[in-house]
Amino acid sequence: MKKINIAVDGYSSCGKSTLAKALASELGYVYIDTGAMYRAVTLFSIKNNLNLNDLVLNLHKIRVSFSFNNSIQKSETLLNGENVEKEIRERKDVAEKVSGVSTIKEVRKKLVSIQKEIGKNGGVVMDGRDIGTVVFPTAELKLFITASVEIRAKRRYEELRAKGLDVSFEEVKKNLGSRDFIDSNRKEDPLRKAEDDVLIDNSHLSI
Repeated sequence: MKKINIAVDGYSSCGKSTLAKALASELGYVYIDTGAMYRAVTLFSIKNNLNLNDLVLNLHKIRVSFSFNNSIQKSETLLNGENVEKEIRERKDVAEKVSGVSTIKEVRKKLVSIQKEIGKNGGVVMDGRDIGTVVFPTAELKLFITASVEIRAKRRYEELRAKGLDVSFEEVKKNLGSRDFIDSNRKEDPLRKAEDDVLIDNSHLSI
């Protein structure tokens, strides 16, 4: 049976990764979280004290890849060969700056090229914000996931607190609102629903 590509787009903390992972596991497909790639580039810029212009000049030094650890559905993000999965998920400064980094044309071009290469033979469930519109515009199945900002903030807050991180609900909500605005209004490949996306509002749906 031919393996297809599945594009899963949506806002921050809307559950798209949870859904994408479950789909990949059920189908035996490769799961790719493109948001992790932008977080990895953001981490590189922070660790090297680069402003956005300097980051563009140093893109050739950045290599983002994935380690699957014997499970194609449980990838971990590698930055220049180093596993940074935990760091990119838990650092506040990464969460605060990733949307800004993702607006940079050169960054998007580099990462989209990698994403397209990963999906060239099908069998991929990829989640992000421009998968159905830019990366896989002809994907056989395209899903757009959304939920209210209050619900998303509550889920994200509980997730971070469960990891022992000291954050407030208002802080998390403000960060999500800021990321929503930047993602939806950036010049390069903004977050938007494609005409052939299947819309899923999971504000009140269980996993």
